[in-house]
Parts: sequence; structure tokens; C-alpha cells
Amino acid sequence: MNAESDGRRGAAETASQAATGGDEPKREPVWGSRAPRFIKRSRPLHLSWQVGVFIVGLGVVVLGIILLPLPGPGWLVIFAGMAIWATEFVWAQLVLAWTKRKVTEAAHRALDPKVRRRNLILTTIAVVVCAAAVTVYVWKFGIVMPWKIEQ
Repeated sequence: MNAESDGRRGAAETASQAATGGDEPKREPVWGSRAPRFIKRSRPLHLSWQVGVFIVGLGVVVLGIILLPLPGPGWLVIFAGMAIWATEFVWAQLVLAWTKRKVTEAAHRALDPKVRRRNLILTTIAVVVCAAAVTVYVWKFGIVMPWKIEQ
């Protein structure tokens, strides 16, 4: 919470921006409800709006949790539910911002040439080991089609 008024803060940002040579101001994230203005005016309507958003987000998150062990985009659905919650709840906005930051950091680490080279070497070793295991199995037992297995 800033003790300065918005006008003074805007002038300070403009002065610091001119000094640093920035093109556009750095915007702080807006925390809180993104409900339409007419809904925010009425406390019962806003509360019912938030309950509705929570129930819809909860349904999407539960669906994502169900999809985790099943084939499907479980984590993607969970993050979609978090995004629904983030339209109304500050805690969900903070969790989503933290998640975006961590995913961006992981993507930058994964694109590091040393990490890519290491991952390529490990993948090659794993493929060679699997190919050797399949070769030994086929050499020892042969290839038997499932419909020709004697019971």
C-alpha cells in the first residue's frame, strides 16, 4: 500500500521511465475480482457470483484431478480451473502467477545448450539399452504373435 496519491506516483513513474529510457510503463498486476461493475455494486450479487465461479472452477479442477491417472490432459485442466478461480480470488491469482514464473524458468533451463546435450546423451543411452534388451529377448525367445500363443 502506497502512501502517495495516484497522481504523484504517476509523475514519479514518468520521471523514472524517462531516466531509464523505457518505452512503456511497467504495469503491476491487478489483484481481485474481475466481475462486471454492476455485479460488484451489489454485495449479495457479487457473493453469489463468487460462489458460482468457485463451483465452476472446482468442477474443472476435480475433472483435472480425475484425468491425472487417466489418459488426458490432467494438469492442463487443473490449471484451467485455477485460471477460472483467478478471475475472482487473489489467492488463485498468486498461485497462477507463481506457476507461470516456474514454468518459464523451467523452459529457459530446458533450452540451455548444456542441458539439451545432456538430455540427448541420456536419451540415446536409454534407447540403446532398450534396443539391446529387445534384441536379447527376441534372440532368446523368438517372435511369437499373440494369436499363436499356445495356452
